[in-house]
Amino acid sequence: MCQICQTVAVTENKVIHRESQSSANTFNQRTLDQDYRTLKSALKPGMRILDIGCGTGAITKDIAAIVGPTGYVVGIDNTASFITEGNSLFANIPNLELVHCDLLDFECIEKFDLIVSARTFQWISTLDKAIDKLKTLLKPNGQVSILDYNHEAIDWNPKIPRSMQHFYHMFLMWRNDAGMNNRIGYDLEEILEEHGFDQIEVFNADEHYERNNPLHLDKIKIWSKVANSTQMVEEGYLNDQERLDAIQDYNNWADHEAVSMTMKLREVRAILTSNISYQ
Repeated sequence: MCQICQTVAVTENKVIHRESQSSANTFNQRTLDQDYRTLKSALKPGMRILDIGCGTGAITKDIAAIVGPTGYVVGIDNTASFITEGNSLFANIPNLELVHCDLLDFECIEKFDLIVSARTFQWISTLDKAIDKLKTLLKPNGQVSILDYNHEAIDWNPKIPRSMQHFYHMFLMWRNDAGMNNRIGYDLEEILEEHGFDQIEVFNADEHYERNNPLHLDKIKIWSKVANSTQMVEEGYLNDQERLDAIQDYNNWADHEAVSMTMKLREVRAILTSNISYQ
């Protein structure tokens, strides 16, 4: 392990854990080409890169391949089991380091040319602190790239069953009450500008799935997997029968009625030109 990177023992744990929405197998199937394709134009050999919310490091290892032996990539994730699996899978990649910690806990002596994050900022409830943290980790004129969703703009064709409409409405309410931004992918441009970033670029990365494509059906059924978690029931946002009805009705819709689902996704890039140090 690189000796210049470490974790701070105790600070705020503000990133929502994602076990109920994802699994190590899901992360292992991801690739840069399929799941963060817009990023490739920002990658160059020799870059030093931090990947926030790296999961098992499947995309991170693809980034490491592009920056090459003169570059270095650090991936961080707050789920220990993902990092353990990633370190086992990719132990033979010398320019890749995977670290278990939250963003707000992470410290590194050597700064980064580029900080990237895919589908992670949607789970962060302390966005201002998180973005100010990025500033402390970037080199002068360093760049950030954040890929994330607008959950308020998801498009199901045709309309999903009423039971899943109710579940999804409560899902957005639960997220909002927890301090998470449901349209972070669309709000990032303004948020980064407010935090002193400029040269902001936006890249469309919508995920479009069609039922008649056998490879897409599992993607369409992601919301049944989300509903498998009982967390919202435990926290009083709906009862368990409502949750089970949503799963059954939505799976039936996906198998027999669905035409397509489009999840609105954007990559937002920005450069920090200021030399001010934020602590």
